[in-house]
Amino acid sequence: MKRIIAIAAALALLPGIGISQGSTPQAEAALSSPWGSTYFPNVELTNHRGEKVRFFDDLIKGKKVMINFIYTTCADTCPLETARLSEVAEILGDRIGDDIFFYSITIDPDRDTPEVLADYRERFGVGEGWDFLTGKDEDLLLLRKKLGLYVSEEDKLNTDHNVNLLIGNQTTGQWMRRTPFDNPYALAGQIGSRLGDYREARVGAGDYEDAPTTLPELSTAEKLFSTRCAVCHRIGVGDGRVRLGPNLLDVTHRRDKEWLRRWLLEPDVVLNEGDPIAIQLRKEYNDVPMPNLGLMKSEASMLVDFLEVEGRRVAKVEGNAILSELRHKPVMECCQKDELGTLKDEPEQSAQAGDSRETGPTGLGPRTLPSLLMGGFFTVLAMLIGRKKRV
Repeated sequence: MKRIIAIAAALALLPGIGISQGSTPQAEAALSSPWGSTYFPNVELTNHRGEKVRFFDDLIKGKKVMINFIYTTCADTCPLETARLSEVAEILGDRIGDDIFFYSITIDPDRDTPEVLADYRERFGVGEGWDFLTGKDEDLLLLRKKLGLYVSEEDKLNTDHNVNLLIGNQTTGQWMRRTPFDNPYALAGQIGSRLGDYREARVGAGDYEDAPTTLPELSTAEKLFSTRCAVCHRIGVGDGRVRLGPNLLDVTHRRDKEWLRRWLLEPDVVLNEGDPIAIQLRKEYNDVPMPNLGLMKSEASMLVDFLEVEGRRVAKVEGNAILSELRHKPVMECCQKDELGTLKDEPEQSAQAGDSRETGPTGLGPRTLPSLLMGGFFTVLAMLIGRKKRV
C-alpha cells in the first residue's frame, strides 16, 4: 500500500499530471490527451492575409491538419512538395477549409513576408483552407523542434531543412510524419479517413476480393517519373488533371535530348545562366520554378529515354481513332458476360420441329437422359471389346 501511495505521489509531481478530488471536465480532457496546449507552443504567427493567429488556439485545436515547413526561394524540394500537396487538396475537395486544414510555415521569415507568401500561394493555385504563415525566428525554430521537423546543423547533408510533413488530428491525438513523395491518394486517404474520429461513414470502400493479387513491376525510370515528375507534368491526356508544368508528350522531339538531360540534372543552374528556353518556360507556367530533383546522370538519361518511349506509346494510343471511339462506347448486350463468363441472354438452340424436349450441348441436338445413358453404355462396351482383342 505504501508503495502505491509513493508511486501516485511521484506521478503527481510530473508535468501535466495531477490528482485532485474535484477535477473539472476541462482538466479531465487535458489529462486524456497529451497533445494539447501543454505540449504545442501557442506562438503568434502571421498568415498570408496579414492576420495574427495563435498556433494552438487558432490553427490546430480540435482540427485535422497538415503542417509543413517551406521557403519561397527554395529551388529544391519546396516547389515539389507544394505541388504534391496541391494534388492532395484537390482530391480532398471541399473538405479543405471545412474539417481539414493545411498550413505551410516559412523557415525564412526575413524574406517571406505575408505579401511574398500570398504571391507564392497564388502561383500554385492554392484555394481556401490552406494558409501560408510566417513569424519570429525563435518561434518558428521552437515549432519545428516540437513538431519533429527540425534538422540540426550536424545532421544537414543535402538539405537545409526537413522535407517531411506532419498530418494529425489534435482531438484524437493521432499524428503521423509523412514524405511529400507519397502517392497523393494515399496521403489524402490518411488525413481524410485514418485520422478521423470514426464518426464519418466510409464511402466507396472496395472489397478485398476485388483487390489485385499482384502489382506490376515498375522500372526505375517509371518510378522516378511517378514520384518526381508526375506531380507537375503529364504525358498526353493522362488523367485529365491540370498540371503546373508543360505536357511532356513528344518533348524529346521538341527539345534537344542533351538539353533535357542537363535540365533534369540542374534546372536551377540552367535558369541562373539565363537559358532562354528555361526562362520562357518559367514565365509561361506561372513563374513556378523547376525544382532540382537531385538526380544522378544515369537517372536523368533513363528519364529522357522513358519520355521518348512512353511518348510514342501514348501518341499511338490516343491518336488511334478506333480505340478512342471504343473507349467511350458502351459494351453491346450480345458481348456482356455474366459472372460465370458466359454470354448473357444466350439463345437456346432451336429444337427440331415438333420436339419440345430440352436442348442438349451445342452440336448434339435434343437429347434425353435415357439416350445419353444408352450411348455411354455402348461406348464403354466398345472399349472393353477392343481391349480384349489387343490382349
